[in-house]
Amino acid sequence: MGNYILAVFAGIIQGITEFAPISSSGHLVLFHRYFNFTAVDEVFFDVALHLATFLALMLFFWPAVFTLIKSFVASLSDWDLKNQTSQRTAWYLLIATLPAALAGYFFENDIEIFLRNSTVVAFALIAVGVLLYLADKYSKQIKTLNTVNFSDSVIIGISQALALIPGVSRSGITIVAGLSCRLQRKVAARFSFLLSIPIVFGAGIKKVFDLNFQAINPEQWSLVFLAFAAATITGFLTIKYFLRFLENHSLKFFAFYRIILGIIILIILF
Repeated sequence: MGNYILAVFAGIIQGITEFAPISSSGHLVLFHRYFNFTAVDEVFFDVALHLATFLALMLFFWPAVFTLIKSFVASLSDWDLKNQTSQRTAWYLLIATLPAALAGYFFENDIEIFLRNSTVVAFALIAVGVLLYLADKYSKQIKTLNTVNFSDSVIIGISQALALIPGVSRSGITIVAGLSCRLQRKVAARFSFLLSIPIVFGAGIKKVFDLNFQAINPEQWSLVFLAFAAATITGFLTIKYFLRFLENHSLKFFAFYRIILGIIILIILF
């Protein structure tokens, strides 16, 4: 029973931290280290959780995703980025995806080997927490999704590549970059979530081909299913209420949470 509770707990952690700017990979590293959850292979378990949050993204943003795909296809025969906002957004999201995709392809294995530890997570939590606080406090948040430009997409895309480091947070660093480009809080978060769809899907599928499914027994499959369901449901709700939260609130709470958690981890370690 304990493993089933931990599996659901891990799914809830993933669903919240993938979209709140507090680092899902960092929290999963801590979850595995401090709860010693070894009932399922760690890589297999984490891949399932990331695919669950991909599903949450698709369920929440499906109308927008369908429009963007349709607009991208239309642009191939009827190029009109100047007047067609959805075409422009689709291309900017594609451009912003490239840095993280390339970084993941070339460096993900090295990062997993050398940087997947609690010390790196702690320092990354603190560093991005400080950046999040400063960006939220001092940026001029005036741009809407319709006014995102090429340079904005490049800056946000490059920032997303840093999210490969555990503890950085994909949503956290891309929201920081979005705020630095003067995007409104909710717009920065929405662009961040849409941007994460191809990366989360691509990273998950890439790892799926490296997994040995035959080594997973029925009990382990049931644990993965529970975690997957918990992450999907929690992720969907987190997206919904986080975007609503940003309409009237700052990101300072998440910045302080990151900094305090990072300091606590360092105290425990040293």
